[in-house]
Amino acid sequence: MKKPIIILSLAALVGGLLNVSQKSSANATQKVASSKPEDMPFRNPDLPIDQRVDDLVGRLTLPEKVSQMLNGSPAVDRLGIPAYNWWNEALHGVARTSMKTTVFPQAIGMAATFDKDAMLQMATITSDEARAVHQEYVRRGERGIYQGLTFWTPNINIFRDPRWGRGQETYGEDPYLTGQLGSALVKGFQGDDPKYLKITACAKHFAVHSGPEPSRHEFNAKISDYDLWDTYLPAFRDLIVDAKVAGVMCAYNAYASQPCCGSDKLMNEILYDKWKFNGYVTSDCDGINDFWQHHKTDPDAATAAANAVLHGTDIECATGKLFTYNSLLESVQRGLITEKQLDVSVKRLYKIRFQLGMFDPVERVKYAQIPMSVVESKPHQAHALKMAHESLVLLKNDKNTLPLRKDLKKIVVLGPNADNDAVQLGNYNGFPTNNVTPLEGIKAKLGTGTEVKYMQGVDYASNTVYEAFDINKNLVSDGQQGFKAEYFTGTNLEGKPVATAIENGLDRYLANTKVEIVKGLPAENISARYTTTFTPEKSEELAFQITGDDGYRLFVDNKLVIDNWKSRGVSTTQHIMKVEAGKRMELKIEYCQTDRRTILKFTGAHVVPMNAAAILSEVKDADAIVFVGGISPRLEGEEMKVDVEGFSGGDRTSIALPKVQTELMKVLHSSGKPVVFVMMTGSAIGCPWEAANLPAIVNTWYGGQSAGTALADVLFGDYNPAGRLPVTFYKSESQLPPFDNYDMAGRTYRYFKDTPLFPFGHGLSYTTFKYSNLKVLPSVQTGKPVAVSVEVQNTGKRPGDEVVQLYVKHVGAKGRVAIHALEGFERLPLKAGEKKTVRFTLTPRQLAMLDAKAQRIQQAGKVQVFVGGSQPLSTELTAGRVLKADVALTGSAFVVDKN
Repeated sequence: MKKPIIILSLAALVGGLLNVSQKSSANATQKVASSKPEDMPFRNPDLPIDQRVDDLVGRLTLPEKVSQMLNGSPAVDRLGIPAYNWWNEALHGVARTSMKTTVFPQAIGMAATFDKDAMLQMATITSDEARAVHQEYVRRGERGIYQGLTFWTPNINIFRDPRWGRGQETYGEDPYLTGQLGSALVKGFQGDDPKYLKITACAKHFAVHSGPEPSRHEFNAKISDYDLWDTYLPAFRDLIVDAKVAGVMCAYNAYASQPCCGSDKLMNEILYDKWKFNGYVTSDCDGINDFWQHHKTDPDAATAAANAVLHGTDIECATGKLFTYNSLLESVQRGLITEKQLDVSVKRLYKIRFQLGMFDPVERVKYAQIPMSVVESKPHQAHALKMAHESLVLLKNDKNTLPLRKDLKKIVVLGPNADNDAVQLGNYNGFPTNNVTPLEGIKAKLGTGTEVKYMQGVDYASNTVYEAFDINKNLVSDGQQGFKAEYFTGTNLEGKPVATAIENGLDRYLANTKVEIVKGLPAENISARYTTTFTPEKSEELAFQITGDDGYRLFVDNKLVIDNWKSRGVSTTQHIMKVEAGKRMELKIEYCQTDRRTILKFTGAHVVPMNAAAILSEVKDADAIVFVGGISPRLEGEEMKVDVEGFSGGDRTSIALPKVQTELMKVLHSSGKPVVFVMMTGSAIGCPWEAANLPAIVNTWYGGQSAGTALADVLFGDYNPAGRLPVTFYKSESQLPPFDNYDMAGRTYRYFKDTPLFPFGHGLSYTTFKYSNLKVLPSVQTGKPVAVSVEVQNTGKRPGDEVVQLYVKHVGAKGRVAIHALEGFERLPLKAGEKKTVRFTLTPRQLAMLDAKAQRIQQAGKVQVFVGGSQPLSTELTAGRVLKADVALTGSAFVVDKN
């Protein structure tokens, strides 16, 4: 008979297994008795950090050590050590805090800037705000999730397939671009102090990870050593070996049949032995539970916990109450791991906390003195606009359709993203005070002299439009506007309410648990019931919409119509029904929140079918039409389920622009008016009809708080666009291998041999540039760097930036090799007529190839170097927009890196 698996809680293990740590506990107690906490050596800021870490960890009992290996590490009161939660987010600005912060373009948009300096400045601003926000929480005595200094970003996985929902969080499909931008972020986050870290970055998800989202907890990625070292690892090496990133997050999925957090090759051989990583490693959240629950590589929690720690995973992150690492005391008892082996992880964790200055006086740590006044300051907002400007990619501009004149009499703005301020914030985002939509940006740009007509037209993938309205004015409870609210301790609405109130409306976002949802009731493990009456003003079809984190349900006249009670995490659901003018309805919303954050929003929308005739009538006298469409973070993301054709589990099954948007643009195109298609997206969209028929296409990505202002500046010529695509835009998914195939053959510009819709590196300008005088030595010995220089001139009448790109091609190489690969880039501002010289240095690593054993070796032979404003495609070469030079590498083989 198979023995049952028993998971012992930490409390039970503390009581039942103290004999395992008797010696440890006795030593710790003896040390405590010898001095007061404030007099202990680990409190002395003048001692070396390693000595302080050894002293502190030596005072911990075994159960205390285990407790410090959870993302929510409890306080050790007897030593005066406060609680600390390692989980924080700052993908494109400080995220998920209850305070307003500066929000930059989504990561994929920042990648489109091809601007390392702007990325460094963004990271410096973000780390300033992160420090200020953290210190404010410390002053309040709050030390929960999203309040610490250890940030789990950047996501440097390679965006190998546009169907991956989380690709928007990355810097695109190219390893070199990803490594350069990720390294700039690490530098800006971690600062330049010789002793203290400003905040910590975390390279994730190590290492072979990019969907599918629904199966990520049991998926086993199978790839060749060539693809591992050529595509999936280079950016991680850049951040870990060169940029000295402080943290690494290992991925959910398995690689070569071992969970990534327990991989012999990824963790022990590469991360620790080869790359000598000396920071900390966290699991992805609930990833250790996958060892024994989904991957089935370990029989039980105790074995899984020991396995993960022995592979160097120092922290277990979990989203619920089940922590596999709570079984580590059992692991020690069973001889699966020793206390000394646990000490390795605990010391790594405390070293990070000491490096962040958490145990030192504030006056000793310059970063701890950053004031709250920096948060959303004018320079920070200006840089958010700068990055939004730089991220915009002009994909097409026939006959100089753009820029538009500012003296237009009438412009019609349509589309599901024209006035949707949530979309442009992307995911893993904060919330700014000012968030400008495209419609708002266009209105502000043109002023009162131009009629700006807004019509949504269509939803993302439906001919039905949901026109939001202020539902609160129609809600009445006990004679007052709004809801009667009853709040309960616990998540099941049990017992008597601990508080009641009248809520004018429901639009709550609380990102930490110590905030009170009502006076005396912290926003954690609570439930609430909201009751009201709604009286429609007219007979029509309405949508009641709820966004919540965690569970919620809606009753209409005591009938359950929305049931997301068991949901965990953010979700949005709506109920559509016909209503009768003047007929009062009883509404009841029930809500429960476990931990992490409180989100609850209730809105209403008129359900309106698209009316093509009405739209044509409205645009007939327009001077221009701007359609702002694309997709949204609700349609691509992390383990989301959206009931829309082409989207499932956060990934996309089709990369096509939803057909209802194309159909509406065909209607608009038939008017004979110029139609500008503006895309909001976090990934490549297949839009072949638009590319063939519309005169102008602009990609704004999810542009952050200044998306609308930046777009208006580009549309009307106050900013000259220069963004470049960090991903290939394919015509359709039919050009790609299956999504779950991790082989790089046929993927990304480096291995894709078909014709794309828009290529990697593509982006147009309102001015023109000329390249000349490309200089490269014709012959260079292996093992030596290669200097490259080129002159670039703005030959147009407008100032503008040019993104100079350098690609390397190995001619006649034996074995597998990329078609060509990006190995240098620089964003270059040039005034009209101005000429500048751009210089690059190619290292032996950049000129090397992988041999049959996946070793990086520079061989004698011919290498071609291309420099221009785009990839070295045949059309760009013949037009002179890209220059080419041949370099002969001479001498014996030079080994750059042995794997």
